[in-house]
Amino acid sequence: MKPKIGILMALAVLALASLTSAGWAGPVAQKTKLPNGLTLIVAERNQLPTVHIQVMFGAGATKDPARLPGLANLTAELLLQGTPRREATEIRQQIESVGGSISAFAESDYSVVSLAILKKDLSLGMEVLADVLLNPLFSLPEIERKVAQLKARLKRLEEEPKQVAQLAFAGKLFGAHPYALPSLGSLAGLSSISREDILGFHQTYYRPNNTTILLVGQVSLEEGVRLVEASLKGWNSGPIPDPPLQKPTVLTGPVVEKIDRPITQANIIWGHLGIARSNPDFYALQVMNYIFGGGGFVSRLMDNIRDNLGLTYGIYSHFDARKYPGAFQIAMETKNQNANQALSEIFKEMKQFLEKGVTQTELEEAKAYLIGSFPFRMDTNAKLVRLLGAMEFYDLGLDFPEQYPRLIAQVTLEEVLRVARVYLRPDKFLLVVLGNQKEIQLKESW
Repeated sequence: MKPKIGILMALAVLALASLTSAGWAGPVAQKTKLPNGLTLIVAERNQLPTVHIQVMFGAGATKDPARLPGLANLTAELLLQGTPRREATEIRQQIESVGGSISAFAESDYSVVSLAILKKDLSLGMEVLADVLLNPLFSLPEIERKVAQLKARLKRLEEEPKQVAQLAFAGKLFGAHPYALPSLGSLAGLSSISREDILGFHQTYYRPNNTTILLVGQVSLEEGVRLVEASLKGWNSGPIPDPPLQKPTVLTGPVVEKIDRPITQANIIWGHLGIARSNPDFYALQVMNYIFGGGGFVSRLMDNIRDNLGLTYGIYSHFDARKYPGAFQIAMETKNQNANQALSEIFKEMKQFLEKGVTQTELEEAKAYLIGSFPFRMDTNAKLVRLLGAMEFYDLGLDFPEQYPRLIAQVTLEEVLRVARVYLRPDKFLLVVLGNQKEIQLKESW
């Protein structure tokens, strides 16, 4: 049963009221830029004696050279594998011995080093953090070991049907664009990366003017500035290249990719190019997608294809809005013999959505949920530091937590229908179906 609007609105009001009473009216953080170009954002929260730190570099997989996919992630993961002062085991041991944690990885758009530590050990944490950022050894034995680990992770992805379908979908949709591959890269790319490539990538992109440091917890802006300036003294800015990217494949009609596997469940991914995070229609699309397929058990796709017809345990739709336009996709698993019926129902739901739009009840329920659940994206230091990172990287402004409820609340029935008609493309799509093709007997149209 779908929740009542009144209950959802009450939850939204309570959540926002609790956020305000906790002292979060107004900007949730303070921001400053240091002389070397580094951006520092601090959110002082004194409820717990902890500090969460996130260092973000504009050095994600989109900066990988075309011949070296995986370079950004390999560089990031190697940061914790030794410096002239500390071996890899010592780096983790020093942090974990005081109850902290440290990690490093790359996403498609940026690279991240994260540190969580008790306030009393913040000086130690900053010392270790500065060491791994500025002085990574990138030793050949560690490179070889890390490359072997990443290749093993990629091979495991290739053994999971759902991941195989996702990789095929991204590869076909994005073509030569970096979003075609996971941030881990490819087996061939990892085999081609040299130590000189890693050193060059680090020297080029790990610059203060390409970096944002976020501190959340028992720390003030003034203290944060002192700590960062003292720890990262001598870190100099430099030119940051922005290599041009190949544009994704343009879909001019239906494209169907069949992958034959001797399994009982068909993995289905239907979709096309979506939007960038900077698109002003992002908020209307959030409301639209929540109603269509992103709202779990209250979405139309789930209500019909799972609850009414019993064709799947789960189906969802999603706009992957990144720095550049990501994918819009609908994904599900169903028995091989039910694949055609499930696809027919997807098209039926989409056609009805595009023709008639949504009801006032659906609109209010969606907006109530999106507004009411938003404060829970920042109710811990760990969540808030991640949200602040996204806010800064995608240029959303420090008042985003105040603006988000307003932007969602002002979405109208007319806007939902408009964005659905602009961004859902039932005639120009990519369909990937992985499963036993003899049992599936995929149709040419639905």
